[in-house]
Amino acid sequence: MGRVNGRGLHNNTAGTYNSFAGTTLYRKRIGSWSSERVIMQGQAVRLQQEWSGAVMVAAKRNTFRKMVLIIFLLLLPIACVYMYSHQVSINVLRSEIQGNLLNRQQFFISQVDAAVDQLAMFPVIVGHDPFIREYVGKKYNTQLDKLLLQSRVIEKLGYQSASSEWTNELNIYLAEEKQVLSSNIFVTYNDDYMKQPIKSDWTYDQGRGKPLFDSFVRQISEPASTPRLEQAHALYEVRFSAENLRLMLDHFKAGGNGDPFLYVPGMAGIYNHSVTSHLAATVAQQLDKQTIEAQSGNRILELDSNKYLINFVKSNTLGWYLVDYVPLEQTLLPITKSRNFFYVVISLLLVAGMVAAYLLYRHVQKPIAKLLQGVLLLKSGIYSARIDYQPNNEFDFLIRRFNEMAEEIQELIEKVYAEQLRSREATLKQLQAQINPHFLYNCLYFISNMAMLEDKQSVVAMANNLGDYYRYTTRVEKQLVTIREELQLITNYLTIQNLRMERVCYEIEVPEAILSMTIPRLLLQPLVENAVIHGLERKAGKGLIRISGESDGTEHRIVIEDNGVGVTEAQMNELRQTLDEPMSEQMGCGVWNVHQRLRHYFGPDSGLELMTVDDNRGFKSILKWKEPIDVPAIDRR
Repeated sequence: MGRVNGRGLHNNTAGTYNSFAGTTLYRKRIGSWSSERVIMQGQAVRLQQEWSGAVMVAAKRNTFRKMVLIIFLLLLPIACVYMYSHQVSINVLRSEIQGNLLNRQQFFISQVDAAVDQLAMFPVIVGHDPFIREYVGKKYNTQLDKLLLQSRVIEKLGYQSASSEWTNELNIYLAEEKQVLSSNIFVTYNDDYMKQPIKSDWTYDQGRGKPLFDSFVRQISEPASTPRLEQAHALYEVRFSAENLRLMLDHFKAGGNGDPFLYVPGMAGIYNHSVTSHLAATVAQQLDKQTIEAQSGNRILELDSNKYLINFVKSNTLGWYLVDYVPLEQTLLPITKSRNFFYVVISLLLVAGMVAAYLLYRHVQKPIAKLLQGVLLLKSGIYSARIDYQPNNEFDFLIRRFNEMAEEIQELIEKVYAEQLRSREATLKQLQAQINPHFLYNCLYFISNMAMLEDKQSVVAMANNLGDYYRYTTRVEKQLVTIREELQLITNYLTIQNLRMERVCYEIEVPEAILSMTIPRLLLQPLVENAVIHGLERKAGKGLIRISGESDGTEHRIVIEDNGVGVTEAQMNELRQTLDEPMSEQMGCGVWNVHQRLRHYFGPDSGLELMTVDDNRGFKSILKWKEPIDVPAIDRR
C-alpha cells in the first residue's frame, strides 16, 4: 500500500485535457473516436434488442393474444351452460339421495318405535294380570300357596317376554319383601339398585361399562307417585338389550351405502357391528357442536378432507337420533366423471384453438412484425439492422429485399462515418501530444524563482516531476496501463501542485493488490485535475485530496475525494445526467469520457459515481469496475 502527503503553491492552470474545455462545470474531452465508435455500436445492438423485444411483444398482443381471447370467449358460454346444468343435476341428485335416505331412516325409526311401544305395554299388562295382582296383594294363605303362585307369576313373565321379537326381560320388585320376580333367572334383588329414582321414561343403562350389557329400561310403580324404587309397594320393570338395535342397524346398513348409528347429545352412540369407529365418532363430535332441534334433517360436514351428507331422524319413543352419513363424492361419482370428461374436451379444444392462432401469428403476423421492427430501427438510425427470419412463404421475398436495402444504406453511412472518425482521432492525438503553455510557463517560472533563491531541492523536484508528467501524457502508443503507473502520474501532478501551493495536501492509499491491475490510461488524471482546479483553488485555506482503493474480490473501486467548495444540488444532478447522455458534436466533458471508457472496457456494471460530502463542502468521484473483458484491437494502438 502506498501513502504520499504533500504541499505546494497556488496554480490556476489546467492539464492536457483542458484544451477541449466546455462551458459546463467539470467538462473536458478525454478518449478517442475509436472508443466512441465501439460505444455507439454497443448502443445500436442494445437498441436493436429493445426494439425487437418491444415489437415482438406488441405483435403478440395485437394478434396472438386477441385470437386466444376470441377462442376463449367462444368456449366460455359453453362451459358456463354446462357448469349450470351440472350444478342443477347435482342439486337434483342430492335432493333425491337425501329424500331416499330420510325415507329409509323414517321407516327404520317407525319399526324401532313400534317394537319399543310394544315393550312399553308389558309392565301395564303384567300389572293387570290376576295372578300377579293376587301375589302382589299377598292373597295367599299358606307358604305352599305362595310358592305355587310365585311359580305361576314367573311363568307368566316368561311368556310375556317371549311374545316380543326383541330380547328383553320383565321384572317385578317387591321392596317390603326384598324380592324380585323376573323372566331372567339371573336377576337378583340388590339394595343399591333399589335406591335409584324411578325411570318412568325409557332410559339408557350403559351396563356399568360392560360391552353387550347396555340396555334400555322403563319402570311403573305402585303407587304411581312414588319417587324412588325402595318406596314403591311394587315395581314393574321392562328392559331390552341395545344389541337388538345393533342388529337392526346391521340390516339397515346392508341395504344402503351409509354407516348408521343411534346418537343422543352428550352420550356414547350405539353403533352397528361393522362401523368405522373413528369416522362415526368424528361425526358425533361434530353433531355435539351443533344444536339439533328438528325431528329430522340433514347436514353437510367436511371430515378428513372429504364432504359427507349427514341425515338424522329422531325416535319419538327413545328420544335418540338415527344418524346416517354417506360420502358425497361416492354418490356423485358418475356425474363427476362426466364433468371431468367435459373439462378435458374443452381444454383440448382450447389448446387446438391456441395452436391455430399461433400458426396464424407465425406465418402472417410475425413476418409483418419483423418488417415493422426493421423499419423502426432504420428510422431510429440503427443501419446495421437485419431481419434474420425465413417465413418460407410470400413474405420471404420482402424480407430479402429489405436486408439488401439496409445493407446498402449501412455501407454508405459507414463510409462517411469512417472519414469523420479518422479526422477526429488525428485531432485528438495531436492535442494529446501538445503541451499546455500556461501550465508549463508557471512551472518554469517556479524553477527560475527557486534557482534565484538557490533552492536546489525544489528546482530538481519540479524539473523531475514536470518531465515525468509530460513524458507520460504525451505517450500515445500504449492505451492500457497499470494503476501503479496511473498513480505515479497523479503523484507527479500533485507534487507539482504541492510545490506551487503549500495549502494543497494529498493522500494516496491504494492496496497492493489493486496496483497491478490494468485500466485505460489517463482515467484518474482528469478527475484529480478537476478536484484541484474546481475544488481546492476556489477554497480559502488548506485543501486535501484523498485517493483510496478497495476491492471485494469481484468489484474494484478507486475513490477520489476533496474537501473543496463542492457543487450545488442542481449542478450535481446535471453532472449525473450528463454521464448517460449520448455523445454529440458539442460534448466535451472529461467526466463523461471517463464514465463511458470504463463501461466500454469493463462492461455496463462499471462506471463513475459522483456525490457530495460534508454538506456540499466537498466532492467525491468513485471509479468502479469488475474483472476486465477483451479490449477491441482499435483501442490498443
